[in-house]
Amino acid sequence: MKIDTTRFGPITIGKEKIITMPFGMLGFADEKRYVILQHRENSPFFWYQSVDDPALAFVITSPFLFEPGYSVPIDDTLEEMSWIEEKDKGTLELYVVVNIPSSSPDNMTANLIGPILINNRTNQAVQMVITDSPYSHKFPLVRKNKDNTRDSQNKVREPTAGG
Repeated sequence: MKIDTTRFGPITIGKEKIITMPFGMLGFADEKRYVILQHRENSPFFWYQSVDDPALAFVITSPFLFEPGYSVPIDDTLEEMSWIEEKDKGTLELYVVVNIPSSSPDNMTANLIGPILINNRTNQAVQMVITDSPYSHKFPLVRKNKDNTRDSQNKVREPTAGG
C-alpha cells in the first residue's frame, strides 16, 4: 500500500503494518489508522504516521528507555476495551508521545500520562489517559546535572521493540 507523508514523501507499507485506533489519538479522534516508521537506524525514536493525513505524525518512543520503572495500570484498559481480543500481555507494546521543541531539542519531553498501548497480534491500539499518576505529560527526557549540563548517565539504549 502506498501512502503519502509530508516528512518522507510517498512510502510503501504492507497493509499488515497498519495499526487501527478505534478512538484515534487525543485531539485527533477522526484519524484512526497509523503506521510506525523508524526515525533512523539505532534511534530510540519512531514516527507514528497517520495513514490518511500526510501531515499528521507523532514522535514516539519506549518510556522504559528513559524511565525504567515506568508502570501504568493496563489491566483496567484491557478489561474496558472489548476490541482487544488478546489478553496475552506479551503481544502488547507501550509507547509515549514525545514533544521536541524546535528551538531547544535538549528540552524534549514525553507524555507519560497518555501512553499508546498497541496489541501486535490484532494491530489495534488505544491512547490511554492515566489519572492519579505520579508521572507528568511533560516528563523531561534529557536530564540536567546541578551545573546545568547534560547528564552522561542518561544514555539512551536501542529499543528492543518497534515497528
